[in-house]
Amino acid sequence: MRPAIALVSAHAARGLDEDMPPLTAACSAAGAEAEIVDWDDPAVEWSRFAAALLRSAWDYAERLPDFLAWVEHTAARTTLLNPAAVVRWNADKHYLRELTAAGLPVVPTSYAETADDVQRVLADFIAQHGAGELVVKPAIGAGARGARRHDRAATEETLVHMRSLLATGRAVMLQPYLEDVDRSGESALMFIDGRFSHAIRKGPLLPAGAPATAGLFAPEDISRRDPSADELAVAEGVMAQLPFSPLLYGRVDLVRDARGRPCVLELELTEPSMYFAHAPGSAERFVSAVLARIGRP
Repeated sequence: MRPAIALVSAHAARGLDEDMPPLTAACSAAGAEAEIVDWDDPAVEWSRFAAALLRSAWDYAERLPDFLAWVEHTAARTTLLNPAAVVRWNADKHYLRELTAAGLPVVPTSYAETADDVQRVLADFIAQHGAGELVVKPAIGAGARGARRHDRAATEETLVHMRSLLATGRAVMLQPYLEDVDRSGESALMFIDGRFSHAIRKGPLLPAGAPATAGLFAPEDISRRDPSADELAVAEGVMAQLPFSPLLYGRVDLVRDARGRPCVLELELTEPSMYFAHAPGSAERFVSAVLARIGRP
């Protein structure tokens, strides 16, 4: 029998996930039956799938309790990839604290919790990181939704943004805007079965003065990139430090700081775009790793 693989998406993401065509083609070529399903569709019987592969459940951030309940429900009925413990850990960007504590190079990050004095948090951040620009975004978010770039002198504007995010019940992250992003963009390094697969360059996502992204994700300018030796070393170090090893998939997003050192911006282990179209053979390697996880050749 051809194993049935659920490619887990969301209704709002239908037709927008550019990984789906190469992934479904690779599943078919490998003898698997791929079906795109929405994570919150109550009619889906998850036990009929050999695996549920999280791909574009990109609306989870605004519905996290429902999504995590679905994760537990589904993991009890089929093989969820990545596993439930990984999804719980990675869904909230407070995980950056753990990476920092482990000695990994991470973009400096402060958090404002819902009960905090946001004016004090912002003042402390500016005092610590000096002049320039900063980024405000939700600690639970995807696709740069809710993220915005602010001048550090625009205190009132920044506080309004922070309070609007906190009003949704999500903590807020503050990070310095690293100017190299405007020149070099971000590097995203993809890992399959714990091994580096391929990388892309992502152009700047937060233009100066632009409002926060209101859509499902910010428009992206993507091109293939060969990572430098120091980028690859950082990304491999991050993946090696994780207690969930080896993972089926992961993506490490890097930017360079003022001294030119690669730093972790985000670690995507839940539903990252893997940009298969930019790396021939990567979708096939991915599907091969999926089938190995469920005991199929």
